[in-house]
Amino acid sequence: MDVILLSDVDKVGLRGEVVSVARGYARNYLLPRKLAEVATPGRVAEIARHDEQRARHEARTFEQGQSIAEVLGKTVLRFEVKAGPTGALFGSVTPTDIADEIWRTRKVRVDRRKIGLDEPLKRIGRYAVPIEVFTDVRVEVKTLVVPEGGELPPEEEAPPVEAVEADEPEAEVEPETEVEPEPEVEPETEVELETDGPEPEPDPA
Repeated sequence: MDVILLSDVDKVGLRGEVVSVARGYARNYLLPRKLAEVATPGRVAEIARHDEQRARHEARTFEQGQSIAEVLGKTVLRFEVKAGPTGALFGSVTPTDIADEIWRTRKVRVDRRKIGLDEPLKRIGRYAVPIEVFTDVRVEVKTLVVPEGGELPPEEEAPPVEAVEADEPEAEVEPETEVEPEPEVEPETEVELETDGPEPEPDPA
């Protein structure tokens, strides 16, 4: 079943795209949650016209791409979102959100499909979002995902969490290093002595 996405849907597509999904998935999930609408010929044609107009504002030459990349390199995007006490977002920041914010703040169009997020941003934090502005023209845009009504914690607080996780496997390696000092060389010399032993065996024969 073909539908037009009204919002970015993880692993399905971006807002405004026409995608083919299972009929049950569309009727039981996408349509009731207002995440998509049925792709009628009229709406598909309207989306195509909108995309064409949007593309006119995107970089069409290498020089334009470099100019836009220079602007985006000095840009800091800020999203205030609802988040839980652990920093997990109740929603997410998607490529479309980023493209819309770039247009709102800089009046620059970028192709949402060329915003290099493997998945939407789902935690508060500081991010460098890679964007391919034009062929061989890339830039990282500083993006802050901030809890609604608050600020980001100091940058120093994040590394200790990763450090604790990294220390756990290191602790497992330590006992292995304790086993290494075992005198493995002495048995090897004993084996050499054993090879000397079989030589006198032919005497009884």
